[in-house]
Amino acid sequence: MANTTSGTVTFDKTFAVEEIIEEAYERLGVQVSSGYQLKTARRSLNILLQEWGNRGIKYWKVATTDIDLIEGQAEYIFFRSTGDGTSAVTIPANTYGVADVLEATIRTNRTAEAQADSALTKIDRSTYSALANKLSKGTPSKYFVQRFIDKTVVTVYPTADSSNASKDVHIYFVKRIQDVDATYTDATDVPFRFVPCMASGLAFYLAQKYAPQRAQELKLFYEDELARALSEDGSSTSVHILPKTYYPGT
Repeated sequence: MANTTSGTVTFDKTFAVEEIIEEAYERLGVQVSSGYQLKTARRSLNILLQEWGNRGIKYWKVATTDIDLIEGQAEYIFFRSTGDGTSAVTIPANTYGVADVLEATIRTNRTAEAQADSALTKIDRSTYSALANKLSKGTPSKYFVQRFIDKTVVTVYPTADSSNASKDVHIYFVKRIQDVDATYTDATDVPFRFVPCMASGLAFYLAQKYAPQRAQELKLFYEDELARALSEDGSSTSVHILPKTYYPGT
């Protein structure tokens, strides 16, 4: 007789903010009995998710978009949210929350079978600063990324001339992790692989408030689970190992 299973893989209940908070408090032996306990846990969870921004690329937050090049325009701005401003015209439009740009190519004939990409080189501030005429026109070959509190600015060089204004810059970018609001029944913006370390991380953060004597112990659990999640995150590739050619006496 076959085992009876749920038939689903969404883990909806586990993703709910209230369940993550309850799990973290239970690990401390604390019973949630007040609205303030929920509020302070939500604040800690948001701090935890922001701290993950310092832990390298989160591959579930990598997305793509196309920037419509405009003749003579160097800067294309992506705002944090609609309340900060209107992001650059892109395909798809209304792209917000860009944390960084990983790769960029200039794309010709975007919607046609003759589509062709040419890689752009990412440069740093000092290299861009050394360029003589930053508004010179031609075929873009480089891009420079500035990351601010409320926006990310992508600067291309050279700026597009009339023959390149019909082209796009196709980018792979990292999106910001969505925050946790006061709707505690909402899901978190985290894949199932990171749910264990999110719960243990929140327990560690709450321990600093409610059980300082256990903080170091819970930090070890958190760092261990986070390391496993980060090692699993990403996309594997084929590996080819070739023997070294060796000729004696040469």
